[in-house]
Amino acid sequence: MAGEIRLLQGDHAGAEEAYRRAHELGRPPQPGLALVRLAQGQVETAVAALRRSLGGRGSAPLPRVRLLAALVEAELRAGEVESARAAVDDLTRVADENGSPYLGVIQGSSHGAVLLAEGDTPAALEHLGRARDAFADLGIPFDAARTRVLLGIAARRADDTDGAWLELAAARAVFAQLGAAADLEVVDALLRGREPRPGGLTDRQLEVLRLVAQGRTDREIASALVISEHTVARHISNIRTKLGVPSRAAATAFAYEHDLV
Repeated sequence: MAGEIRLLQGDHAGAEEAYRRAHELGRPPQPGLALVRLAQGQVETAVAALRRSLGGRGSAPLPRVRLLAALVEAELRAGEVESARAAVDDLTRVADENGSPYLGVIQGSSHGAVLLAEGDTPAALEHLGRARDAFADLGIPFDAARTRVLLGIAARRADDTDGAWLELAAARAVFAQLGAAADLEVVDALLRGREPRPGGLTDRQLEVLRLVAQGRTDREIASALVISEHTVARHISNIRTKLGVPSRAAATAFAYEHDLV
């Protein structure tokens, strides 16, 4: 609980220390520690830690659902929509087998996030709307607010500007009350009319795109970002898919057109 509160408030060092202490006391530090890494922008580290934890975790439904929900979030941040889909399918199976309303609403919110990333806005609106209401009924305002942010993005993509503003403003009120600094930053950007990243790109994908636009080779990009060439190639493929461009040159043109270089 201490780690969750410190993470919510943006105290990454304090959250990390709390999760390390929990581990020393015999309590699992995941998914909390992975979410700290995600907040720090260490997306690949978070994904690897969550996958390892899932591989070694027993069959208890709640811990597995929490790990899977965090993995969905991390995979989407990494731009790995297909992997996020696989994780949410596993999450759906676990939640359905258990029948718990709480596990079901976590599944609904994660499923809605994946549908949004896949471009199925109507289905995303349906799933996220149900999840928002269920979180509120269960008395979990922070998760309801985070779901409202996704609803706001989905509503904007459906050209429902009034609906988007209402969802985002309601989420902001909750984040301000709870002192959720990072979430406030995201929702304030959205209320100013901006998506968090152009084309829905993750932080790492934006880094890769900038280097591509500078004419760097895959090997040079891998060296600069301390990742493998295979990972660079995967990022470039995902960037092209998200931007809907056919080539590296077209991705470069997008970067210059949107002042990303």
